[in-house]
Amino acid sequence: MDLDHAALLVAGGVGSGLTGSMAGLASLISYPTLLAVGLPPIAANVTNSVGLLASGAGSAAGSRLELRGQGPRILRQSFFALLGGVAGAVLLMNTAAEVFERIVPLLIALAAVVLLLRDRLRGWYTRPKARFAQPPLGLAVFLIGIYGGYFGAAAGVLMLAVMSMSVVEPLAVTNAVKSVVLCAANFAAAALYAVVAPVNWTAALLLGFGCLIGSWIGPALVRRTPERPLRIVIAVAALALAGYLWHDATG
Repeated sequence: MDLDHAALLVAGGVGSGLTGSMAGLASLISYPTLLAVGLPPIAANVTNSVGLLASGAGSAAGSRLELRGQGPRILRQSFFALLGGVAGAVLLMNTAAEVFERIVPLLIALAAVVLLLRDRLRGWYTRPKARFAQPPLGLAVFLIGIYGGYFGAAAGVLMLAVMSMSVVEPLAVTNAVKSVVLCAANFAAAALYAVVAPVNWTAALLLGFGCLIGSWIGPALVRRTPERPLRIVIAVAALALAGYLWHDATG
């Protein structure tokens, strides 16, 4: 790998770590970066999952303040995410990607709408009369874990959306918990990919190095960013990603 590609991967990793730890959109930058250096789609996808493990580690290190007292919650939801990540990786290794890739933009667009309507939906979710209709959070985390293990683009947006509906707390705290829980799904998928999939280890290491830096800086920026504008920016970015993926899948 030449120096230009190496520099692009590190820079893409920094941008991916920042967007991942702040907005759950790490793959918006990392996956296209891997394609840009010449990796074919499947190899880029599995290499992306391995490289993004560093993003979870960096987010946890940079979010120590927000993660205080969240241990039991993280362990509980990480269990569901890990199971989902295994299922998603197995699904990727045994099925064609075309059909699922057509569904992905719809899921991302739905997540953007959920983020924009978060306060209204959270009001419904926490209303006592509506408790019989509340979907289990663990099930939602498991399903997002499947998506994260299978493809992963904007899995953080989906995870942030469902978690922000289930509890009343600052967005920075929800964002930090989301990053750690999603890392469990990535870890499960990456472990399988490392054994049976065409991971480009040089690219994964360079991308991961950049992700570690960007994701460590990201939480500090979230603390200083007003919550409502940040949610709107995340939702708009998610809609843009959904449009790009839809065009890519149908073009």
